[in-house]
Amino acid sequence: MKFTSVRLIAADIKAMVTFYELVTGQTADWLAPQFAEIVTPAATLAIGSVETVAAFAEGSAEPSANRTAILEFMVADIDAVFDRLKGKAELVHEPKLLPWGNRTFQVRDPEGSPVSIFMPFTDAAKARFGSR
Repeated sequence: MKFTSVRLIAADIKAMVTFYELVTGQTADWLAPQFAEIVTPAATLAIGSVETVAAFAEGSAEPSANRTAILEFMVADIDAVFDRLKGKAELVHEPKLLPWGNRTFQVRDPEGSPVSIFMPFTDAAKARFGSR
């Protein structure tokens, strides 16, 4: 099995795609007016409008309802990404070092989901991600 993507359901798909293009620095591929993907080296972030839920099962997903998942993006320069997002996204917390060795900050996407931007900081964290 290969984990390939996370799909977010958005009430305002254009705002969500614009936000994640800003976060990742990559342009989305619009596969349909209601569906876009941002392909990264590790996985794909898929964003579907509320209308796409009916293709699966009506009511099976709901925008702005996330209370369990945090999307995480590993970056090489956390300060540069923080500067790029500052004032353009709701800030949850400024950059800080976590007990497991990552330096991170967190923002919310336009639908309220938490998004963590991090970089391995301690030697142990760098070893876990193969970046020394």
